[in-house]
Amino acid sequence: MNKLGLIISREYLTKVKNKSFIFTTLLTPLGFLVFFVVIGVIFSYEGSKTYRIAILDKSEMNFELPQSTKKFAFIKSTNTLDSLKAQYLRDELDGILVLPKFAGVDVKAYTIYYYADKPMDIEVESNLENFLEDGVRDYKMKSLSLQKEQLDKLKTEISIDPEPVSATEKDRSAYTSKIATFIGGAMGYVIFFIIFLYGASVMRSVADEKVNRVVEIIISSAKPIDLMLGKVIGVGLVGLTQILIWVILIPIIYIIGMSISGINVQQLQEASQTMSQHQTVNGEELVNVIREISTMNWWKIAGLFVFYFVGGYFIYASMFAAIGAAAGDDINDTQSLTIFVTIPILLAMYVMFQAIRLPDSSLAIFASMFPLFSPIVMPALLAFDPPWWQILTSLMLLFLFSYFMIWFAGRIYRAGILMYGKKASIKEIGRWIWKG
Repeated sequence: MNKLGLIISREYLTKVKNKSFIFTTLLTPLGFLVFFVVIGVIFSYEGSKTYRIAILDKSEMNFELPQSTKKFAFIKSTNTLDSLKAQYLRDELDGILVLPKFAGVDVKAYTIYYYADKPMDIEVESNLENFLEDGVRDYKMKSLSLQKEQLDKLKTEISIDPEPVSATEKDRSAYTSKIATFIGGAMGYVIFFIIFLYGASVMRSVADEKVNRVVEIIISSAKPIDLMLGKVIGVGLVGLTQILIWVILIPIIYIIGMSISGINVQQLQEASQTMSQHQTVNGEELVNVIREISTMNWWKIAGLFVFYFVGGYFIYASMFAAIGAAAGDDINDTQSLTIFVTIPILLAMYVMFQAIRLPDSSLAIFASMFPLFSPIVMPALLAFDPPWWQILTSLMLLFLFSYFMIWFAGRIYRAGILMYGKKASIKEIGRWIWKG
């Protein structure tokens, strides 16, 4: 156990002190900062030119002019189309919007023409379409002698509020499933990327030491299984260290990026409060969503998330370590063997999508207990509050399978780590497993 601790310490300190680790850990949050600044500059850029658009209204509906902005000036004109085209060619206009005669209230499609040699700004086009649709709607209401207030009364928003039947069941709101789906999907993605990223790091580390013959020196004073476990645990601790640093730095970088890009957080909050005052339904929805999130058992979710991450990491990292040991002198040999790890991880992701859609289905229950899938699927189901028997059974199977995979990968590692030349064949790997 002392040798295992030394191997873990060596693996951890070697990678943490590595310049590439330091630069990657620090530059990733700085990359977020640059990203926020660039996005802020891009979306704040409107250009200095004001586009002049003439509107020729032949519809006989008496449209009011759209509101001009800093970027666009709308001019109502009574000139002919040919005259406006001549103005355009003299660079007095940047576009001509023609509203043809409106055929009547029975018309369901109305085409408006925009004359210019350059396409219209997509945002302005969308706003104009909405503006003109509202204008046509108002015109039809007046023509049919309909009252806008009466038509508004026909709209009724329907919401479904789930209620429990059993007295022991928790009362859920209309937002429970949506919030659980979002949180579950996010947790599944996080575990997927962490396991794949740092598991692959274990494989590269094993393959590098094998190719460089460093392993020959280390293995003379330590058992192969200790060496493999030390590498798996050491790289895992490196990953957790990196994530912890990012958790601290990224919010700080986010705040700095918001201020540099000119986004005023206080103004956004005031704007959202103003909107909620004018749109009481949206304000109530926001309050209900926050209340629903706060009622979730986050201690249970976070604690179990860690257990599933650890179990899943040991399973897949040990598989990656075995692949690194089975590779030949060319580190690229590992690529053809990673399919045995990539397929179950990708399948787990696709099963997760179906499981969070139908959390009580037989597929979801099976995947939450199947050890190759459960590290990704079960964390995604935690927000749906699965029963404890399902969680405990899943954890028991996960850690039993983790132990088996460490033993399984250890036999491959023991035989393959000192084998040089071409990569091991499937037949040779099978012989290492069964014969030791």
